[in-house]
Amino acid sequence: MKLKTFLLIAFVGTLFVSCKKELSIQDYMVDTWQTTYLKLEMQTFKKSDSISIYEDHFEKGSEQIAQSKYNDDGTFSAWFVNKEGEHFLNSDGTWRVEKDSLFVEFFYAGRDMKVSYHITKTDEGFIGKSKYDWDEDGDFDDLLTMKTKRIKQD
Repeated sequence: MKLKTFLLIAFVGTLFVSCKKELSIQDYMVDTWQTTYLKLEMQTFKKSDSISIYEDHFEKGSEQIAQSKYNDDGTFSAWFVNKEGEHFLNSDGTWRVEKDSLFVEFFYAGRDMKVSYHITKTDEGFIGKSKYDWDEDGDFDDLLTMKTKRIKQD
């Protein structure tokens, strides 16, 4: 009887030790990220009947790479890095998470931005998908998909 009880306790203990608690998206986002892929589809570019698609895989040697850092106090910074490793076009803002959506607010390119992304965690980072007025034609019909990876910040 004692052996069975011991084995049961050992088995249950092993389950507790081997189970990892999955991070919430809120906790997962607190880190530094690099955009590795971006696709922007504008169905009615500037209210025309023309479709405009921008797509890029950001690899080493790219002219510029977008990076960002999300802090646990609800603030974030975003910037670009050029081939020489210099940061430029820095932007600061705030962020929050509701369920599986990331909401960011920041000032960029002369306008206040309030963008939401559906977030899916990946092994390397996350995929963010957004429907927004990226072409500034007044219609929130442009689709953005970005893939990121976690990076170490010096």
